[in-house]
Amino acid sequence: MENETAILSFAALAQGTRLDVFRLLVRHEPEGLPAGEIASQLAVPHNTMSSHLGILTRAGLIQSQRKSRSIIYRADLNQMREIARFLLKDCCGGKPEICAGLIADLTPCCSQVEEEAHV
Repeated sequence: MENETAILSFAALAQGTRLDVFRLLVRHEPEGLPAGEIASQLAVPHNTMSSHLGILTRAGLIQSQRKSRSIIYRADLNQMREIARFLLKDCCGGKPEICAGLIADLTPCCSQVEEEAHV
């Protein structure tokens, strides 16, 4: 990932509503949410939400897909993974034991839910 791509992503997330949108969409993976539902849940006017969704899309953080009369938005978790990888690429000067706690914190909560379901 290039610096410019990372900066574009961070800039998109550096606004409260857009950060809320991204986090909401992460919670609704993999189904995603229609634009109107996002606006309703966050109590943001539809025209304002449209602008925020456009910025997040251009930054590569979300994707949209037309489904019937709705546009469904989803978080692009691959892009988020690349951003995290970009930030942690040179973590702790090649001493993985220093970064172990940070990496453990990044382990998705979903793996715990999956493990409990198999017990």
